[in-house]
Amino acid sequence: MFSGGPTGRVREIMADKNKSKQVRLQRRKWSIRSTVFGTVERPRLSVFRSDKHIYAQVIDDYAGKTLVTASSLEDEIRGDAKNGGNLVAAKAVGKAIADKAKAAGVTKVAFDRGGRQYHGRIKALADAAREAGLKF
Repeated sequence: MFSGGPTGRVREIMADKNKSKQVRLQRRKWSIRSTVFGTVERPRLSVFRSDKHIYAQVIDDYAGKTLVTASSLEDEIRGDAKNGGNLVAAKAVGKAIADKAKAAGVTKVAFDRGGRQYHGRIKALADAAREAGLKF
């Protein structure tokens, strides 16, 4: 349904574009999840990236339990940073999730990038987690 005039048409096309982008992201996400599965010995390191923040959690899929979490919302991770959605925050979250995982007895994980490209903030988080001692 068009709301009259060219501006209504543009608004509708953009809504369809964003909706189809979301559908493609979900398809990639579930495609990855069908192959990556967290076990007791090797839990899944799941990463979620929003515009403003980045979140990571280590999950044992057999038990359906989240073992440890870290995000750019936490005060000790965020520090003096103004923005939680940049590379600095991603590196801090990667280091924090690795430290917490090692404290919980986890050294090996299966990396789940959440349907996102392995680039930018996702890659920065993964590299920081590797440097801090997680193996994947």
